Amino acid sequence: MLGPFSVDTFLPSFPAIGRDLALTPAELQQTLTVYFFPFAVMTLFHGTLSDSFGRRPVILVSLIIYAMASVGCVFAYDFPQLLIFRVLQGMSAGTGMVVGRAIIRDSFEGHAAQRLMSLVTIIFGLAPAIAPVLGGWLLGWFGWRAVFVFLTLYALLLLAVSWWRMPETHPLSARQPFALVPLAGNYWKLARSPQLLLLCATVAFNFGGFFIYVVSAPAFVYNLLGLNERQFAWLFVPAIAGVMIGAFLSGRFAGKVSPGRTLGIAYCIMFSAAAFNVTYGALAAPALPWSVLPVMIYAIGMALAMPSVTLIALELFPANRGMTSSLLGFVHSFTSAIIAGAISPLLSHSGITLALGMTGLLVVGCASWLAYLWLEPGSQDDART
Repeated sequence: MLGPFSVDTFLPSFPAIGRDLALTPAELQQTLTVYFFPFAVMTLFHGTLSDSFGRRPVILVSLIIYAMASVGCVFAYDFPQLLIFRVLQGMSAGTGMVVGRAIIRDSFEGHAAQRLMSLVTIIFGLAPAIAPVLGGWLLGWFGWRAVFVFLTLYALLLLAVSWWRMPETHPLSARQPFALVPLAGNYWKLARSPQLLLLCATVAFNFGGFFIYVVSAPAFVYNLLGLNERQFAWLFVPAIAGVMIGAFLSGRFAGKVSPGRTLGIAYCIMFSAAAFNVTYGALAAPALPWSVLPVMIYAIGMALAMPSVTLIALELFPANRGMTSSLLGFVHSFTSAIIAGAISPLLSHSGITLALGMTGLLVVGCASWLAYLWLEPGSQDDART
């Protein structure tokens, strides 16, 4: 949950930060961009480091760095300082997402792994629902710096619990030496797999259709819906309810519905939501609940698809699951950075452009999945069943 908290908790504070540090909306958007790019780059190393040094040490060290960076954000007195500490947050916040997936696959197989991955998605989905609501209240009570005080305390809590309770799931006998030449060779091996790259793109662009509303939340909530900083729940609670419903369905489907058929159902849900979103956006001004409902429905399909695609990707290179998880995280995070820094500022001025953005990202994600099926004959048989 640390990654979503790092983004969503301080979104309601954008106007206050802008007034306090004399920033333009474009500069405020860069507090997201400078977080996501190092987040993306470091996801290439979190899993690899955990393959070499163990899952537990990588998570503990990253939590220490994140807590220190959050303290820096609390005391940042100008824009460059805030950006520097946001970079450090981005470098360390993705460890749980990347290494956590490898821990699941270390410990479970098959349907049990899919069920646990779905449960993790449900827990992960709580953060974007809680974070902006909590961030809005903290802003109203104590000001925007209180948001980063909360992130510091949350990271320290995670550090204490992880130190006390988290086991090491990657034994010494299975670890690989950390050396740059073999590391580059292994990444080159993974990067030359069109199947893996297509699955990475499937996850990233499916999520992107949902994420564009997350990073556009200040404009969507304040400007398009006309709400205040304590009303972000009108967007995030339905959206994350959709994530949790989709993840719950994925867990129920495990062992009963094939991954290919699960993806087919998920895409039917997502395309239905996108079609309604574009139609409503073309005919009417943004308003509750109609502008939020398609985001919720889309999230159901997105969360239904994600565990299955992730597990298929992790099975392509069983000896390099940490690295595979890193590559998944890198493509996911790099795509999110482009959406936050370039696409959202262009599309967040109206409901119809956001709806078209959702649809376009979904089309790319679906095309990536279809291309994977075309390259994997066995997967085509699975999809038909």
